[in-house]
Amino acid sequence: MADTPLQRPVTRRRLLGTAGATGLALGVTGAAAGYTAAAPSDSVTPLTEVGSRREMFHEKHQPGITTPLHARGHLIAFDLAPGAGRKEAAALLRRWSQTAARLMAGEPAPAGGHDTGIALDAGPSALTVTFGFGHSFFARTGLEKQRPAALDPLPEFSSDRLDARRSNGDLWVQIGADDALVAFHALRAVQKDAGQAARVRWQMDGFNRSPGATERPMTTRNLMGQIDGTNNPAPSDEDFEARVRVPADGDPAWMAGGSYVVFRRIRMLLDDWEQLPVREQEAVMGRRKADGAPLTGGDETTEPDLERVGKDGDLVIPLNAHARITRPDQNGGAAMVRRPFSYHDGIDDKGVPDAGLLFLCWQADPLRGFVPVQRKLDRGDALSAFIRHEASGLYAVPGGAAEGGYVGQELLEG
Repeated sequence: MADTPLQRPVTRRRLLGTAGATGLALGVTGAAAGYTAAAPSDSVTPLTEVGSRREMFHEKHQPGITTPLHARGHLIAFDLAPGAGRKEAAALLRRWSQTAARLMAGEPAPAGGHDTGIALDAGPSALTVTFGFGHSFFARTGLEKQRPAALDPLPEFSSDRLDARRSNGDLWVQIGADDALVAFHALRAVQKDAGQAARVRWQMDGFNRSPGATERPMTTRNLMGQIDGTNNPAPSDEDFEARVRVPADGDPAWMAGGSYVVFRRIRMLLDDWEQLPVREQEAVMGRRKADGAPLTGGDETTEPDLERVGKDGDLVIPLNAHARITRPDQNGGAAMVRRPFSYHDGIDDKGVPDAGLLFLCWQADPLRGFVPVQRKLDRGDALSAFIRHEASGLYAVPGGAAEGGYVGQELLEG
């Protein structure tokens, strides 16, 4: 028997068509008059390229790690509610995984809940939802023996000015999309799904360039105007898996194929930075501002000549330049995938912007990735005078969920 309209799969775009056909569409006068006649649900205008992009949830690895940078992002951490334990955590991760799979496919939230309707007229927009576990999660669920050694708390750094209320957390969720409403829709769904099992500890919003904003694909810029992300490890690199993924025979077994993410909220002291002439900014970074090339010449991907001296006899790339200190060959090969968002949380009563970077870096072991690099930066990075680390977190992000399963299932049911 042929499908009737009620039997066809309900997608967000079909719901929009239904709303228009039943007279629920708003904005039918003035500038919106051209949209008063709703098209039949099975002849809607195709999504644009940006809206139609889809990432898959049920894969070997969780999405949002090697996915291209999103235009919009939300980070949110939860603490399990008093009395909630392993059983409640498992039920929550199952709900979250089901919701994430549907929303990433461009469908409404699961039928058992209530879809807010925020993204009814949008496609997937490359939405990704990623889940991780903090150090405290394992004691709260009686799973201390399964807590990875790599999840030990990060050491203190001299540049830290950390706010404990905006750091850490039992559970961590990263949401990214190329549309702001699609991203916010997922954020609300995740928060609503938490129900009585978990409470929000902190939440932050970020952004990057929108797809298509540049003439060609380019490495993004941060709010200091610097190209940010040059020489990131790429999945095509021979050693990518070893640097970013926990090996199949790793310990504990439930983290096989997973990764560890370090989160840092880094406030940029933009008023001080913007007073520097461009030449001085470039000396701090060790790279040209215009194109990201090293000060020793070439283009963005050219290897810098760290030994070259100028006519004045000084090193062209100063000893304390950020680009010099962060190079893997200056840190015992330490490397990580940096996948940040910029943020702007307004202007304070002194007229100073609260803006900077929601820094996220992914690695197989933070003790061999983030920690040695940050220790070296802490000892003499020229950029340190213009930034302040205000929040921090470290999370174990297991591999992807199998079809019909949920993220963390091997941990919670093993």
